[in-house]
Amino acid sequence: MKKTFSLACQFAVLGAALSVATPAAAQDLAITNVRIVVGTGSVIENGTIVVRAGRIASVGPGAVSPANPQGVTVINGAGMTAVPGYIDGHKHVNAFNADQMRSLLEAGTTTVLSGGGPAEQNLALAEHINKGEWIGPRVIPSGTVSLRQTPAEARAAVQALAKMGVKQTGEIGLTPEPAPPQAEMETLKAIVDEAKKAGVQVNVHAVSSPAMAAAVDAGVTRLVHLPNKDFTSYEQAEKVAQAGSIVAGLIAFGAPNIDRLSAASAAVQWPKDNQVRFRDGKPWPEAIAGANRDAKGRATGTEAGYTIVNARRIWDADPMHNTMSYSTDQNADDLVVLEHELKSFSIVFSAADLFKIIGPNSARFVGMADQIGSLEVGKLADILLLDGNPMERDGIYTMLKAKVVMKEGKILVDKRAPAAPVTRAGK
Repeated sequence: MKKTFSLACQFAVLGAALSVATPAAAQDLAITNVRIVVGTGSVIENGTIVVRAGRIASVGPGAVSPANPQGVTVINGAGMTAVPGYIDGHKHVNAFNADQMRSLLEAGTTTVLSGGGPAEQNLALAEHINKGEWIGPRVIPSGTVSLRQTPAEARAAVQALAKMGVKQTGEIGLTPEPAPPQAEMETLKAIVDEAKKAGVQVNVHAVSSPAMAAAVDAGVTRLVHLPNKDFTSYEQAEKVAQAGSIVAGLIAFGAPNIDRLSAASAAVQWPKDNQVRFRDGKPWPEAIAGANRDAKGRATGTEAGYTIVNARRIWDADPMHNTMSYSTDQNADDLVVLEHELKSFSIVFSAADLFKIIGPNSARFVGMADQIGSLEVGKLADILLLDGNPMERDGIYTMLKAKVVMKEGKILVDKRAPAAPVTRAGK
């Protein structure tokens, strides 16, 4: 008698394969009965995504046809939502170990641009992931280029990165107040000019509105922090938009926490003592790095308000809303970090906005807009299956519940309930 396998059997076989495969192999998959947040603004309430050879082969409403296609693993996505893998455009991961990289992936981050550190260290980290020695997100390496060099030395540093195959600078810090000095700007202009020749992206840390505007005037299109020293004017926001520049969030930099950091994770739980804390667990606002202070030297905590207002102003300056992307720049528990950022974003952005920011806009920030950031045909199959509907009220908490994390068609994290026992037809 010919024996056939049920869908439950397929899940069991898949689970067994995942438990022994390192690295996991890309599979031909069909995710069906699933809500699909494409990332471009459209939502398919019940549809199917087909993945072949690590890329999205089709996406659309309705069920897979035929219902059980040969050679394709079918995942029933009922009750879940498929969204693009999260993209973090600025996080210092160069010294991360295997456990830290896996934790980042389990939180839903499938791509991260390293924010700094030695190029050699970043390349080594990316190699661990690429070879399958560690399970983690795609790592885009960067390398250091300092403004404390002559323009000629800075040009040489850019060329050295390019020869190593590193296509991103780490964050280049401009003096925020009262404004960057002329010597810094001359070196920055040399870096930008040389980077264009070498095919290297320049990422600049500008945490005041004057510094941000100066960076844009120098030709910088990637800004890794929102201004947290002052309110950005309409004119400064328009300058960012007109230049085609984009800011990688860090909206929650100054936002305090109280009693607990996260309902999603018990890994980081500070004392419930009714004390407000900075993101490192120390007292807020005094512990804010480079805290804004009043005339008596007291930390004011205004960073929390400036970033939220500035994010919306910079977003609104561009009718296409391409000016804001996502980054974290903090290394607490990864779900804690994600929740902290999403809480601040949700004050001034809708769920649809959030998926544009953390998806297509962040893909553009890291230079991979044609490869990741949305669930469209031809793109890499970086897909999260979330438990619930992130488009509903309080959907940011659904964004913390990645049940399945897929990168390039490989299921690297699977937190679904175990499949039913294997049964065979005729038994």
